[in-house]
Amino acid sequence: MTDFVQVSTAVESREGAEALARSAVEGRLAAGAQIVGPVISAFWHLGEFGTGEEWRLTLTTRADRYAALEAHLREHHPWDNPEIIAVPIVAGSAACLEWISNSTEPESAV
Repeated sequence: MTDFVQVSTAVESREGAEALARSAVEGRLAAGAQIVGPVISAFWHLGEFGTGEEWRLTLTTRADRYAALEAHLREHHPWDNPEIIAVPIVAGSAACLEWISNSTEPESAV
């Protein structure tokens, strides 16, 4: 099992992505976040096919912080049922992984 994950979600605006990124990183739930967009998504929603412009947000965190990050994203996300997906980081430079670990330590422990 990996100790680190990348978590992705998407929102409808750059401002929304920036707000989610800022709150997650400031809350030490993620070490960092990258925002890419706009991107065009194709999807099924409520039984209908659709497309739309979105801003993709990717956050890096420790696996043991995932549940708290997911809860934060769900609470602050503008959509009722956002796509939130985590994939394992199977390898990374020692310095980067140490940075992720240190940056996601709850403030009371720092």
